[in-house]
Amino acid sequence: MIITFQSGFEDAMRAEAVAQGWRPLESGAGWIRAEVRGEAPALANLDLCFAHRVMPGATEIRGDGVNALANGVLDWFTTSLRGEKIEGEWPMIFVCPIEVPGLAKRLGSVEDAFASSLKKKVARVARLARAGQPRGAGAARGLFVWAADFGRLYVSRDAWFGGQRRMADDPLAPSRSYLKVEEAYGVAGVEPATGETVADLGAAPGGWSYSAAKRGAVVTAVDNGPLKGGALGHAGIHHLREDAFKFRPAAGQTFDWLFCDIVEEPHHVLDMLNRWVGEKWCRRFVVNLKFGRTDPLSLLETVRRSSRSPARLCRRLVVRHLFHDREEFTLVGQI
Repeated sequence: MIITFQSGFEDAMRAEAVAQGWRPLESGAGWIRAEVRGEAPALANLDLCFAHRVMPGATEIRGDGVNALANGVLDWFTTSLRGEKIEGEWPMIFVCPIEVPGLAKRLGSVEDAFASSLKKKVARVARLARAGQPRGAGAARGLFVWAADFGRLYVSRDAWFGGQRRMADDPLAPSRSYLKVEEAYGVAGVEPATGETVADLGAAPGGWSYSAAKRGAVVTAVDNGPLKGGALGHAGIHHLREDAFKFRPAAGQTFDWLFCDIVEEPHHVLDMLNRWVGEKWCRRFVVNLKFGRTDPLSLLETVRRSSRSPARLCRRLVVRHLFHDREEFTLVGQI
């Protein structure tokens, strides 16, 4: 099994893998090769925070050059197709650690050589290939290739994705945090719609408020600090200069969304979220918890399974360490 994640969080990912019963065998910047004893995990049931991609049953392919590696992938892939009928588009993803100089260029050459040979061997299947990660979270079937180094690839037909992905910036967005909530929509599988209401607690400088308002949502941005950029003066954003933790909806009011990306002790934010969920003051939420000096695995256990977990009161709760997250993870939920 190959597990990929954001570089710098090797210890957290290793601990999460061990908690799943997997045994790490090898690791590098942003990836772990692990052994799974017994049956491979059911991808549909995976729920990992730090993992961006999991490739179960990964096969190692070695080669001294580009053509040797490409031919090795081709032989393995075409053999795996026997007895399988490909009717629709399928993902073809070649990725590697970005920290290794020159490896991405090398892998790109391997991918080009593989794609060219695949067209000659099975043209119909090759025409249905689509580069790039599928949008959203969950299991996918196609061809997934991970380059551990210049002479070693790992390949799998199946993969699980946590939904994390790099997002495009918006020049009007007042902060980098805008990218986090944009990414969170993909994990949630839904985003604010025209006319929906959003309470953004700790909104300044307004990145998350702007993200919702540009989609036509009506935003109440709560923060003593100023809004900036595209959030400043936006017709869809009502700015309340109040303490976010003391803000309460009006009697009988339920917001469609609760947003919160406050730099604050995570258990304090979690208590606030539990209050909102318990009182049914919102229908959905995107909330960030900054773990900083807090042990992330301990906090994750609290969020998922303790008596303080909002999961007790939610129809759905997903916790992910996003591509754009730093020392924090993002809670996406539906009540």
